[in-house]
Amino acid sequence: MAKEIKNEKAEAVVEAVSKTEQFFEKNGKLLSIVCLAVVAVCIASFCWHKFVNQPKIAEAQGQMAFAEENFRNAADSTGFALALYGDGNVLGFEQIIDEYGKKGGESVVFYAGVCEFNLKNYESAISYFKSYNGKDEFFKARALGCIGDCYVNLEDYATALGYFEKAAAAADNAFAAEYLLDAGVVAEFLGENAKALSFYKKIKEEYPTAMQAYDVDKYISRIEAK
Repeated sequence: MAKEIKNEKAEAVVEAVSKTEQFFEKNGKLLSIVCLAVVAVCIASFCWHKFVNQPKIAEAQGQMAFAEENFRNAADSTGFALALYGDGNVLGFEQIIDEYGKKGGESVVFYAGVCEFNLKNYESAISYFKSYNGKDEFFKARALGCIGDCYVNLEDYATALGYFEKAAAAADNAFAAEYLLDAGVVAEFLGENAKALSFYKKIKEEYPTAMQAYDVDKYISRIEAK
């Protein structure tokens, strides 16, 4: 019985090997083409990354350094315009985005948004801030808060309130107090006093060392006195 089982297994193995050989004989040329195509794609991808993408990234980062310097030195609309649009010799954030996308880093759209905000181009600023997709928690929260500031200037207070709430949730640290205070002031302006009070109390209870906590009692007292 054992001998019969062993023979059956041997026959099965022989049959499987035979079918495999037949498959390769029949499709060998196609498989070779597929393998060569895969190798070619890998080589092309490597070459593109090394000789095209990496130099572009380095180029974009170099341009970012100049634009960031102009941004740090900006003290008025002229300075922010220079950082955003460049001066013919040095590229601005807008040109860097047009030419390199985000190869210089996600921060390029954040800086562009801040420039547009200071130039009072709020819709354009919102567009830039919304396109920020970085992992840095500070910039992520700040972008949301800046969108809220833009909507305040556009007098769309309900939308602004939503973004201040999102910014506070994204910050989840002492910086959250700033956004909670903004949310409270806007909620109070909209007549949503209970919501505003909850924001102020959260600052006092969860972020007592934040700068905004030092005088938050006056906001709380103002609502409780109504």
